[in-house]
Amino acid sequence: MAQKTQLKIGMPAGSLASASRGGNLIDLLSAAGFRTSGYDKGGPTKFTGTSLLFGWDGRPQEFGAQLEIGELDVAIAGDDWIKERVLEMRIEHGVEINLERVMTLNRGEVQIVGIVADPAYHTTEDFLRTVAPRKPLLVCASEMPYLALDWLQRKLAAVGLGDRFRAHSVQKYKTPPKIKEGVLVYESWGKTESKVKNGAVDVGLEISQTGSAIKSYGLTMTETVMRSQTSVYTHASVKEDPEKRELLDMFLLNLHGAVNAESKVMLLFNVPNDLSDKVYAYLRENKLFGEEPTMSRGKEYTEYNIQVDAADVEKPVALVRYTLAKLGAQSINTVPISSAIPGIKALRGRG
Repeated sequence: MAQKTQLKIGMPAGSLASASRGGNLIDLLSAAGFRTSGYDKGGPTKFTGTSLLFGWDGRPQEFGAQLEIGELDVAIAGDDWIKERVLEMRIEHGVEINLERVMTLNRGEVQIVGIVADPAYHTTEDFLRTVAPRKPLLVCASEMPYLALDWLQRKLAAVGLGDRFRAHSVQKYKTPPKIKEGVLVYESWGKTESKVKNGAVDVGLEISQTGSAIKSYGLTMTETVMRSQTSVYTHASVKEDPEKRELLDMFLLNLHGAVNAESKVMLLFNVPNDLSDKVYAYLRENKLFGEEPTMSRGKEYTEYNIQVDAADVEKPVALVRYTLAKLGAQSINTVPISSAIPGIKALRGRG
């Protein structure tokens, strides 16, 4: 008997696995129709509502390499960790990983920022122009050492110091330097701010959500190197397998529906037929429906249902309900939406 094709999904350990922390992935997957068990307890993750998906628990730091070798078909991970692994494979192994970000999940947002101790430097270029010429070895610390190396080498080239600092070494923190000149990046296990503050390194590349820790240490952010959020990644080869391509599209379409619904509610209400034209005009003028509202006309009343963006500060739900009531709408009910799929066109390259 032929084995059933499954889509192998990298499930990230960490805050997304916790039901009590921001960006809860468990609820998002459930809203998409993919209930899980075990994920919130550290694994093993099982998709209880379907046998078409296989959960592979792991660290986002490793997912890029796993996608490349086919251990995973899909991975849910931060943009920063995927880029870090792509850079490591390129720099250390000469391998180009062909990964595609196929969806963003609007959660887990962080900034990757450059930090220095001296407040006199407002940009990375200012810092490098002044400090780098005086030092044969520029030392940096970061939890993402290859992002840091790539960043510094690009900036050094921009200020005319690229050739002088072409040599590089990425090492565990405070292991004996393997080079005497160039860029030395120490892989840090956190508290990069302390290393910069206390002069253990010249510069740091730090993961920051609010910047509060950096400010508490009295450090200066020289630039935002990248902005990252949780996204869905896949390898190009997955789309070359017709069965896995179908599973991938099914997974993405339903996940899109759950993400798309997170700020939406449905308003259901009745309008006397003699007032329906005024209500319809209000909905049209305020773009409160797409192509047309869903309407069901009866003998005395017309029933409407429309989707409203609860996050729209220009047209808040409370104001929409109040205006509808003033125009004669009755029995105005607000219903939460767990999924809102606009159609197959939501998938890039389909529809």
